[in-house]
Amino acid sequence: MTRATVTKGSGNIFRDVGFSGEQSAELILKSNLLQAVQDTIRSRGWKQVEAAVQLGIDQAKVSKLMAGQMAGFSIERLVHFLSLLGQDVVVTVRQASRGRRRGMMRTKVAKVPL
Repeated sequence: MTRATVTKGSGNIFRDVGFSGEQSAELILKSNLLQAVQDTIRSRGWKQVEAAVQLGIDQAKVSKLMAGQMAGFSIERLVHFLSLLGQDVVVTVRQASRGRRRGMMRTKVAKVPL
């Protein structure tokens, strides 16, 4: 039996599959915002048509959102959707830690109450 080689990930799946640091940070942010939209819709028990009315988009776009397809949805648009869903989105800007020339992007999504 051949043993599989296992490589420990960096904690950023997008970086691990070859995206640049900047691209992977944006994709992590988008995926976290998308997950918050999905969680909010699911927690309310809405059908896609109901969610489409609330978001002002057609059901086909809601289907793409619920399937995790990020293409076609900017960070700004996902933030707008969360606002329409009654969610607060907080952005904090601060000085990078000592020893780092560049800042980093990080998201923290609170659990959506059921």
